Amino acid sequence: MLTSLSIREIVLIERLDLSFGPGLTVLTGETGAGKSILLDSLGLALGARADAGLVRAGAEQASVAASFTPPGAHPVRALLEELGLPDEDDIVLRRAVSRDGRSRAWVNDAPVGAATLKRVGTLLVEVQGQHDQMGLADPAMHLKLLDAFGTTPDLRAEIAARHRAWRAAVERLDAARAAIIDAKREEDFLRHATDELTKLAPRDGEEEELAALRHRLQQGEKRAEAIAAALAELTPRDRRSAGPAAALRAATRALQRLLPPGADPATPENAAANAAMAALERAEEALGEGETLLSRLQADTDADPRHLEQAEERLFALRGAARKHGVTVVELPGLLATFRARLAALDHGDAEIDGFARAAALARTRYAEAADTLSAARQEAATKLEKAVGAELPPLRLERAKFFAQVTRLDEASWGPAGADSVRFLIATNPGQPPGPLGRVASGGELSRLMLALKVVLVSGSAVPTLVFDEVDSGIGGATAAAVGDRVARVASGVQVLVVTHSPQVAARGTAHLRVSKSTRGSRTETEVNVLASAERREEIARMLAGETVTQAARAAADSLLGAA
Repeated sequence: MLTSLSIREIVLIERLDLSFGPGLTVLTGETGAGKSILLDSLGLALGARADAGLVRAGAEQASVAASFTPPGAHPVRALLEELGLPDEDDIVLRRAVSRDGRSRAWVNDAPVGAATLKRVGTLLVEVQGQHDQMGLADPAMHLKLLDAFGTTPDLRAEIAARHRAWRAAVERLDAARAAIIDAKREEDFLRHATDELTKLAPRDGEEEELAALRHRLQQGEKRAEAIAAALAELTPRDRRSAGPAAALRAATRALQRLLPPGADPATPENAAANAAMAALERAEEALGEGETLLSRLQADTDADPRHLEQAEERLFALRGAARKHGVTVVELPGLLATFRARLAALDHGDAEIDGFARAAALARTRYAEAADTLSAARQEAATKLEKAVGAELPPLRLERAKFFAQVTRLDEASWGPAGADSVRFLIATNPGQPPGPLGRVASGGELSRLMLALKVVLVSGSAVPTLVFDEVDSGIGGATAAAVGDRVARVASGVQVLVVTHSPQVAARGTAHLRVSKSTRGSRTETEVNVLASAERREEIARMLAGETVTQAARAAADSLLGAA
């Protein structure tokens, strides 16, 4: 509900802070005192059109802030989340208008546009006036109001669920048909690409394996080259030249000539020759062992260049296919699976589409059955609503009027999650007159009272926590005004209501009473708002009854009205 309204520098108001409570708050005052300024200020905070004429004379800027405390599950909180706006216990709508007519707006101190401010404000306050009808006069609201009045949440949830299931089935069918069309358009490419990739037969992880194998084979090739180079150094480059082993043996034979048979090996010369020959023999043995080991290494080294060539060819083929199709090598197996699936859909698509079509038809039938059930419930609810509203009209001096709740079946293209119906509230204000839209047929006063009758019946279905009635009692008095006051009070038992009234019968029903007056201080005229205590309230209602001169009879009549309320 609306908890406070702060107004700065608007028309005749320099500074005003008002607090509001639940129930019915009445605003009274003489014509021209400034009651409309309060409503204009509230409208500005709710996103109404900004006008530089609202800025008080001598001020550079006018501003207004309205604070609300909606319940935790109120739709406005979902809207704030959707819009990315801060959601707090109190929701504050603020608007400023400069002298040049430019305006700025905030929701919980977050800057917003006027359209966003209006979206939020519409969920918090509904204004019903002779020239500003919202909510009930909006045909888009009629279906929701009728459903809240006379259909069950289970029915509405069921139709929404079946609509989702139907749409999902239709989307699957449409997607399958689109896939078939695409596949047929690309059939030649698909078959060629599938054959090509099938022959290539890419495997998961194959690129990594081949890269590792190529590295290993490249290293093996380098190893083989080193071993071959080492063996080449031990092999004579010229057949006429002796190799290292032959040279060692020749050196040994040459030294043997220094030791003729029978020579004394102990002499220093012979001992040195023997040591040299022994060293040459060991060198020959070591050389032979080295050749043997190198030969074994050469035999054990996999340096077949064909293996490396095969690995590189395979790797290059995989990477070439990946480039051709605009994917990575890792994605090739998945791409092949996709191509095969698309071909399978092409080959077996008719049967699949038949299955999806049957599922969509079944989902439509189930939706239509639920829509028929909901339509019947709406027709029954419309009859009850017409009767309930009709009972409220005679006491409001609308005894010649007739209210209609028209439920019409929509074309299938317009069926939706709320069902297959449209709902319109119509009114005929005189016998024989064809019914028409609320705002076009009734006069201002008639429309205000009609809206009140509707609110009395439909108040439980409204999510808007605050209602404003602007002069709903215009042009009436006596018993009719008393009937208006009774119905406004009944509406206020369910939601917060603010009513601007000239009727003492309506004013007496308020749980809070604000008097709007105008005073002159020097050369300045200002609007003031006072919260009336019981004695002041009695005097104000007596003034409304008697006019300029308040009599004891008027005070007694005021006591009677307050006592009856």
